[in-house]
Amino acid sequence: MRLRDSVDLILLAALWGASFLFMRIAAPELGPAPLMAVRVAIAALVLVPLVLFRGAWRSVLENKGRLFLLGLVNSAIPFFLFGYAATRLASGYSSILSATVPLWGALIAALWLRDRLHARALLGLGVGFAGVVLLVAGRVSLASAADAGAIAACLAATLCYGVSANFTKKYATGIDPLAIAAGSQIGATLALAPLAAATWPVSAPSAKAWLTVIALGIFCTGVAYVLYFRLIRNAGPARAMSATYLIPVFGVAWGALFLGERITLPIVAGMLVVLAGVGLTTAPARPQSVPVLKGVDIVDEREESRAAA
Repeated sequence: MRLRDSVDLILLAALWGASFLFMRIAAPELGPAPLMAVRVAIAALVLVPLVLFRGAWRSVLENKGRLFLLGLVNSAIPFFLFGYAATRLASGYSSILSATVPLWGALIAALWLRDRLHARALLGLGVGFAGVVLLVAGRVSLASAADAGAIAACLAATLCYGVSANFTKKYATGIDPLAIAAGSQIGATLALAPLAAATWPVSAPSAKAWLTVIALGIFCTGVAYVLYFRLIRNAGPARAMSATYLIPVFGVAWGALFLGERITLPIVAGMLVVLAGVGLTTAPARPQSVPVLKGVDIVDEREESRAAA
């Protein structure tokens, strides 16, 4: 990977990790729906001029239905869920749970798109979700029902990301990536606007909260999308998605540095187990020798080759 791409990757992970810090600061004052509605609206304002400049607006209009659904599943719903969780959970904790996205993505790809899930990936799924259990067990045992609900919201949000990744692969492969980014943020804005208006805070949010929302929209969403799609173009989607490995590291670090959140041994252990599972799940399988899951049936690639012959 070129130096510029490596810098983009680290910067992208730092921005996405910082989003949990910003949500933790602003969500208690604005509430989940108003916070995220403003976030996606700002991101749309950042992205639409870029789409117009590249001449990709026609692609947005031609695919508005799919992009609206993508905005709903990839932004509006998971952002709202993470915003709700931010009112209860430490930002670093939420960022670690966000690392389960590739696990959900691989599982849904096997069940929905009938993608092959290799034995190493199956092991990774087990390890990754064991890490989630390790993270959640201690917290839930001491938590209120609201804390348990916030943890469930984080996991539901990552499930949405897994669905949206496979939806994109199945229905939006030929659409310009920047058009997908802009169109989905417009769709998310339209979806969240009514709920945001109904739950707008009675007391005016502080200047600190507004500055945080602006930073969340411009940098952690708008600029992050530009970096992400530039990485896809220059380094490929697999390397672009490797930012997922670094998000919890930055999320935990930002929370400890700016909010004084404690980094405990169970949190570190859970993070390492989750990331190990993600690594196993996303690692390429050895060709022609590893059992795979095709749909729901385990087959051996060597037997499959002989049958084909």
